[in-house]
Amino acid sequence: MRDEYDFSRAQRGAVIASPGKTRITIMIDDDVIEAFRARAEAEGRGYQTAINAALRAALDADNAPVTVATLRRELRKALKSAA
Repeated sequence: MRDEYDFSRAQRGAVIASPGKTRITIMIDDDVIEAFRARAEAEGRGYQTAINAALRAALDADNAPVTVATLRRELRKALKSAA
């Protein structure tokens, strides 16, 4: 290495910080990560962005997709209150 390089004040880490984001390490099942990677590639975006979007959707219960279990529960409540 050349002598003119001075690394005495160098710091390790990201070159540019991403405001509003935090770097974490999590364990995700292989099949789940592969599904996100495949979906993200088909959509032309990054798999981490797809995971972030899925987590945001899970946090926002009002925008969550209606499942069969949710529909049954709501129908039971409506039928019980109508009787």
